[in-house]
Parts: sequence; structure tokens; C-alpha cells
Amino acid sequence: MAVKLKLGGKRYDHEGIPVHHGTDRPMWKRAVMALLIVALACLLLGAMVFGYYYNHYQKVVDDRLNNGPLFSSTAQIYAAPREIRPGQGMTAASIAQDLHRAGYNTNTQLGTFRVSGDSITIKPGPASFHNTDGATINTSGGTVQSITAENGVALRAYELEPQLITGLSEDKNRIKRRLVTYNQIPKQLVQAVTAIEDRRFFEHNGLNFGRLVKCGVQDVLSQHAVCGGSTLTQQLARGFFLSPEKHVKRKLIEIMITLQLESRFNKQQIFEMYANQINLGQRGSFAVNGFGEASQAYFGKDLRQLDVAECALLAGIIQRPNYFNPFRHPERALERRNIVLRSMIETGALTPQEEERAEAEPIRLATQNVDASEAPYFVDLVHDQLQQRLGDQANGGTLRIYTSLDPELQKAAAEAVAEMMPRIDEMIRKRHKGDAPIKYPQVSLIALDPHTGQVLALVGGRNYGSSQLNHALSSRPTGSIFKPLVYATAFSQSVNGQPLGDTGPFTALTPLNDDTQDFGTGGRSYTPGNFERGEYPGMVTAATALYHSLNIATISLAQRVGYENVAAMARSAGIASARPTPSVAIGTYSATPMDMAGVYTVFANGGVHLNPWLLASVRNDKGDIVADFTPEARQVMDPKTAYLTQSLMEGVVTYGTASTVRALGFRAPAAGKTGTSHDVWFAGYSSNLLCIVWIGNDDYTDISDNLTKKVQGADTAAPIWAEFMKRAIQLPQYSDMKQFAAPPAGVTNYPIDLSSGQIADGSCSGKTATMAFLDGTQPHNTCSHMGDGSGLMDSLFGTNSDTAGTSVNGGGINNGAQPTNGSQSTVGPDGQPQQHRNFFQKMFGLGKHNDENNQPQQPATPPPSNTPH
Repeated sequence: MAVKLKLGGKRYDHEGIPVHHGTDRPMWKRAVMALLIVALACLLLGAMVFGYYYNHYQKVVDDRLNNGPLFSSTAQIYAAPREIRPGQGMTAASIAQDLHRAGYNTNTQLGTFRVSGDSITIKPGPASFHNTDGATINTSGGTVQSITAENGVALRAYELEPQLITGLSEDKNRIKRRLVTYNQIPKQLVQAVTAIEDRRFFEHNGLNFGRLVKCGVQDVLSQHAVCGGSTLTQQLARGFFLSPEKHVKRKLIEIMITLQLESRFNKQQIFEMYANQINLGQRGSFAVNGFGEASQAYFGKDLRQLDVAECALLAGIIQRPNYFNPFRHPERALERRNIVLRSMIETGALTPQEEERAEAEPIRLATQNVDASEAPYFVDLVHDQLQQRLGDQANGGTLRIYTSLDPELQKAAAEAVAEMMPRIDEMIRKRHKGDAPIKYPQVSLIALDPHTGQVLALVGGRNYGSSQLNHALSSRPTGSIFKPLVYATAFSQSVNGQPLGDTGPFTALTPLNDDTQDFGTGGRSYTPGNFERGEYPGMVTAATALYHSLNIATISLAQRVGYENVAAMARSAGIASARPTPSVAIGTYSATPMDMAGVYTVFANGGVHLNPWLLASVRNDKGDIVADFTPEARQVMDPKTAYLTQSLMEGVVTYGTASTVRALGFRAPAAGKTGTSHDVWFAGYSSNLLCIVWIGNDDYTDISDNLTKKVQGADTAAPIWAEFMKRAIQLPQYSDMKQFAAPPAGVTNYPIDLSSGQIADGSCSGKTATMAFLDGTQPHNTCSHMGDGSGLMDSLFGTNSDTAGTSVNGGGINNGAQPTNGSQSTVGPDGQPQQHRNFFQKMFGLGKHNDENNQPQQPATPPPSNTPH
């Protein structure tokens, strides 16, 4: 029997071993107890810290979510509505495709359509740009046959829903996004994203602890924070609230925000936010954020139209958008896409057969030309005009902005520039001389409807990603595209009954002096030359002077009609800088390409100046009108004056410096004018389309500096214009380029025999040109009844076979061997007879030696370096 003894306050067992009280525990037990206490304290402290930061970041999330919309307000910028007319080359299927891209049937609030054979019935919804009046369009053989309104009335035209050009966020980061809802995201895209990025997204609470631990260990061992491990919610938290740097504190904050998001939103809402926020690369100078914008940027499609292979490509880009950019690295993008497809087999989203079909599909990308697909210079200008006109209203929520742009014509413009500018670069390389670096010029192209002022296409530079400077708004010397205003001033005086000195009313056949002259004023000499020196000495007709852009003859005309009158005409037509000096006649004063587009509407539109416009209407997201904009128009020129000037410009295209466009295959009726100064220009128009092309250096130096041969508008800007117009005429909406409208009352067109300057009849043996005359100012004889008044025309056109020693001065004939008053002699400086080319030879370049050393006699006073042409 065991005996316990108590001695001196201690207890011992029967063997004399002390018996411990309850508090006298072994050391390891005390250590465990201490650890438990520390752990409890840490847990308590951790809970307090967690609670503090949880509440702190709850406030951060609250501020982010409650302080305005989740995403920066996005301006949805729309193109002009496409007009359908009987006779256009369209099918019911192509019209349906257009409506589907606009959102019809998918968004019934916008509108619906139904195709039945070769007919399509359209019904706009309450959110449509138009009213809710529907129509049925009947087609046959690929052509629109008729359009019938809902009430059975036949319509001459019907406008389709405008297409979305782009969505532009109002923030400093130049982000583009198109907001989408979860229901608008294809199921296969959700499956592709979760398969490659977060397979348990719809199951976890926002954190994948196993993956977090694994990545933490890898990062510690590698001493680099490279492992992923973030769920979609964590990626969303990081993208919305945090900087991209990787460190422990940021990761902890990321977790806090992730838990906040998971507690506030369901999985569909989180995925929708993720789908709109995720960065998917760069497009030009803009960041592409969200699947909606990426679908357009990479495939040119609405998100809802993507197939499984395209969904997999977008999902694959998420990891490294620039590295997997399919435009720059198609092989990498293809390999990554196929990895996503195989992941979708593992998650059960695809069968092996479906995956095999998708993997065999090539990558089909939209055009890489940002200017062609998104018109960024145009969009920037729209944005600037909105800020100017609406102020703070322009930033009030999501706006639907309806503009003037024609997307198909914009594509034609951008592609024409992209195709032709490398050829101009090559021309400059071949002509370059010396050691100075080669300067490759910039470019701008503006196309508008000459009868409405609607800007249909705009290219503001060579490459928007490289330079966002919109050259369509850069003020530059206009060169010879200004010259029609000089001739218009002279015609205007004749229309008002004012004769041109002692030569009577001004006409296309009025003689002008093209001899070298001093036009100096105020004691200062000014002796300009022509582009080709000595090419047209003596007297020339007004038609010849404009056809061949003769500087001296044009300034002499401006002198006769009054420099102040020319400058006033220019200012009324939109060139605000014009001043009454001799050089105003040859375009030394500056205007922007946009200004010049407005100037040429005057000639194309019966003397009415139209301000080029881009903005049509602004609506809120409910379709309510915020602002409508009315184009500005004013009559600045008599219709007769406009028509007479247009007639001369038709001759420029047919016979003169712009005949390049005919040689390049553009055959439709057109009027235009080349221009060459420091820069080069071409301004021209058809019955339904006006286009201005400008080319020049950003540093304002002469485009021909350090070149062996001067660059001209005829061999640079005109070819771009011709390429664009050839593309435009292939589009249904511009295929009906026809003859210009009939002349106004008081003006009549006459066929003029070029050899005699008389009205052509059956007896004429030479070529003829159609010229417009004020009634009563036309020639009164025909080829068969020339009478005695043809000597002047024989001399002007060089058609008299016995012209040796003959010159013309001020309308008089000098039959002496020596020239009078500065006209050119037929005897050269070496005493040898010189050959005079007749009108046709001058007009078409016949009889001119190809040997560059055999040049015409130079003027006594060399022209200045800036000789607009």
C-alpha cells in the first residue's frame, strides 16, 4: 500500500520522490502553454489588424464604387447612317449584316429586322437614332429594286442604323473600351477565360489558397515575384485599385479588396467587371481594355459574333498582351490560342472533335490600319468639338455621339494613303542629294459631300500611333490650289457687268501676259517665275494659264482685277489670312486642308460655302437628344461665277497639270487643281465627292529641299487623290458619279476648236474643248465661218504655219522680227532659230525634248525659290 508523506510543506511518495502540485508542470508543457498564449494574442492582434484593414479597404472600395460610375464615362461615337437607294448594288443579306453589326435583333430596343428571300423588313426600336418608322427593302440580282414604307408609300431612300465607330473613355490614360453586360459575353469566352486563368472561379470565395501557397514558395525560392496564382477576382482588384508592382504588402491589400468584392457581388457581376476592365493590348496610341473593344480591335466584330477559336485567342492574350499580340506575333498568338483550346477540353467546355476543328482554324484579323478601321484623327476632332460646344455636358455619363463619317469611305481613304505614301518616299529617296538626312513628308486627306459639307473621311497623318498631330488642321501655304479664286474674281466682275480693262468681259479665252514682269509695290521688286521657266512666254489664254498653273499670267490677272478684290473673295470663301498683295494670287497665304475643303464647296455647290462638319447629334444612353447641330451655309459667289470657274478646272483635269489622274485610270467627270509651293496639294471633286490631299514636312521646310528635282502636286498629291477616288467609285453609295449639273441660266457650254479659238463645227479638223461662257461673251464664229478675226487666236495658240518672228503683246500683233515689250523672240541667244510649240504641243507636252540639258530659255530674272504651281 502506497504511503504519501508530507514534510516541510512538500509531498513525497513512498519512495521519497517529491509529488508536484498542479502548477508544477514540466518545462515542455509550460512552453506549449506559452506558445498557445502567444498564438491567441497573435490571432487577436491579427483579427484586430485584419478588422482595421478590412474596414479601411471597405471604405476604399466604397469610395471607388460609389463615386460615380465604375468605369470612366465612355463616349460611343457612331458613323453617319448609311443611305439605301434603289439602283444600289446591295442584297437583303448584306443589309441584314449591316443591321446586325449595328445591334439589331440582339438589342431589340435598338431595332429588329426580318429577311424573307430577297426582301428585308426593318423596324427601328425606341432607342434607335431614327424614329420608329419601318420599311421593306426589295432586292433582285444584287441590286435594290424598291423601298416601301410601312404605310405602303414608295420611298426614294431609307437610312440604316448608324454603326459604332469606337468607344473612347474620358480619362488621361487614352483608354478605349466598349462596355458589355454579362449576358452579352459569349458563353465560350467565359469558358475559355476560366479554363486558362481560373478554373475554380465559380466555386471559390475569391482566393485559391493552394495556388497562393505554391506561388509563395516558388517566389521565395527563386527570389523573384514571378508566379501567378491570382484568381480573376484578384486580377480585378489589382486592376481597379492597385499599381502593377509586385510586393508582399500589395498582395495583402489585394487579398483584402478581393474579399470585399466577393462579399458584395455575385460571380456574374464580378466576371462582367473583369470583362470590361482587363487590358488586352495596345491599338495605335490607345490602350485596349475589355473584351468588347478587343473584339473590334483584333477581329472587327461585335463580341457576340466571335466563334470559339476567336474567344480562345482573346483569353490567351490576357497573360501577356504585348507578347501575344496577334498583329505583331501571330505564331505566338496561335500557339497560345491552341493551349487555351486544349485547356477547354480538360474543363469539359469542348469535346476533342470541337477542339480539333477550332485548332485548325487560321487566325483571321481585322485590318491593322487603325486609320482605316477607327478613324482616330476624326475621333479626336469630334472629341475636341464636343468639349468646345458642350463643355461639362460632354462628360455627363455615357453619350451616343452621331457623326458624319462613312466607315467604308474612311477605309478607302486610309488604304489609298497607305498604298501611295511609300511610292512618294521612294521618289524622294531617288531624288535626294547631298549628305543631309532624308525627310519623309506627312500627309492629310479630307473627303466630304460637296453639297452638304459632311466630312465623310479624314486621314490626319501617316500613322496615328507615331504622331497624333492632325495635319488636316495645320495651316500651310495653299500654293496653286488658291488660283481658281483669282479667276473666280475676274468672272465675278464680268457677271456684274464690269469689263476687264479694254479687253471686254473676262472669258476662258481672254489673253493674259505671261512674260516675266515686276509686280513690285512700294518700291520693292517682285519678279516671280513659272514652275517651268520660259515654258509659256508671251500671251496665253486664261484657260491655258489655269490649265498649266502659270504664275505670271495669274498674278497679272489678279493685278487687273485688283488684289484687294482677290483677297476679299478668298476671305469670303474661308481663307482668313488672305491679304491684298501680288503673291496672294499664287497661294502664299496659309489655310488648313479643312479650310480648303470648305473653299472648294463654293465651286462645287453653285457658289454656296459650306462649313465642313463632323457632329450631327448627341444623345444620352436613353436616346434623349442632348444637342443637334445644324450645318452652316452661306452664298459667297454668284452661281454663274462658280460654274465658269468649275469649267476651267474641268480643263485642268482633262488637259492640264491634273491630267495625271486620267492617266492613272480615274475617268469620271471631275474638276480640280494641283498645287506646289513648300508643300504639295491636290484639290478636286466629282458630282458627289470632294477631296483635298496635302503633303508636306512637319518642320515647314520645302518638301523639295535637297532633291535633284522638285516634287510636284501632280506627281504626289494627285496620285493619292486618284487612288482614293478609284476606290470610292467602287462603293455603291458613290458609284453614281455623273456629269456635273447643267449650267445656271445665263451661262452656256460651247465646244471650242483649240486651233482657232472658234466654236467647233463639223468642219473643224483639230481637237476641241468644252468651255463655259456668259451668254454673249462666247466666240461668234465657227470653224467654217471664222471671218477675219482669227489672227489673234492663231497667235495665241501657235497654229499659224507662218509664225516666224511673230509675237503677241497686250492683244496686238507684232510682225517684226524683234520682240516688243518683253515678248520672246524666235531667235535664241546663240543666234539660232527656236522652235515654238503650238497649243497642242504645249498642252500635251509634245515636241519637248527629253534631254534635260535642252531647256527653254530662262527668264531674265530668276524666280524666287517658292514658285507655287
